[in-house]
Amino acid sequence: MPTAPDHTFLATTADRLAALPAVEAVALGGSRALGTERPDSDWDLAVYYRGAFDPADLRAVGWESEVCELGAWGGGVFNSGAWLTIEGRRVDVHYRDLAVVEHERAEAEQGRFRVEPLMFHLAGIPTYLLVAELAINQVLRGELPRPGAYPPALRVSAPAHWHGMAAATLAYTRAGHAPKNAATQVAGAIALAATQTAHAVLAARGEWVTNDKALVARAGLQEVDTVVRNLPDDPAGLTRAVADVERLLARAVRAVTGG
Repeated sequence: MPTAPDHTFLATTADRLAALPAVEAVALGGSRALGTERPDSDWDLAVYYRGAFDPADLRAVGWESEVCELGAWGGGVFNSGAWLTIEGRRVDVHYRDLAVVEHERAEAEQGRFRVEPLMFHLAGIPTYLLVAELAINQVLRGELPRPGAYPPALRVSAPAHWHGMAAATLAYTRAGHAPKNAATQVAGAIALAATQTAHAVLAARGEWVTNDKALVARAGLQEVDTVVRNLPDDPAGLTRAVADVERLLARAVRAVTGG
C-alpha cells in the first residue's frame, strides 16, 4: 500500500529519475497528466535523455522493477522502458531520446511521419506520437520544447495517409476474406480500419493521440462497434458488412476534411 501522499511520491520519484546520468528532463504522461485517472491507474513517466543513457543506472536505483534495454520494444521511436513498483504504486517509465524527439518534431511540422508497429497499438503508432507527448505531458523536472498549434501540414498529410491505409485494408478484405466467409479476418480488418480512420479523423481535427484507449469513440466511430457485434455468418453478409463500414468510414473522413 502507498505510504506517502501522491504529490510527495511523485516529487521524490521525479528527483531520482532526473538524477540519472544523461537524463535532462522528466515528464508525467497518461491519464494522470490529463486528469482522467482512476485511483488504481498506473503512473506514466518519461525520462528524456541526451547521449548515452544506460538502463543499468535505472536498475541500480533499487526499485522493484523490470528494466528493459534500449531498443527492446522494437527499436523505433517508442524505444523502450521499464515497469516499476515504487511505494506500492505501479510506475511505467518510458525512455525518450531527445535527438529523436527533436527530429520527429521537425518532421511533423513538415507533415512527414512514419507508422511503426508497437505492441498493444492495433494500427501501430505514428512517429508524431513523440510530439503529442510533448504537447500533453506535464514536465516535472528540466525543460522540454512545447509544441504550439497542431502542425497544419500534418492536419493535411496524416488524414490522407491513415484513411488510405484503412481503405486498402477494407478493399482487400471485401475481395479476399469476406467471400471465403473468413469471419475472424473480416472482424480483424474492420477493427484495424476503424482504428486507422480514427487516427485520420483526430489528425484532421488537430487532436493529439498518444494511445489506442477510447480512440474509436473519440473519433465518433461507434457505429463500427455495432457492425462488429452483428457480423453475419455467410459470405454475402460479410461482404455487405465490409461495404457498410467502407461507407461509414469514408463519410466520417469527409465530414472533417471536406473532401
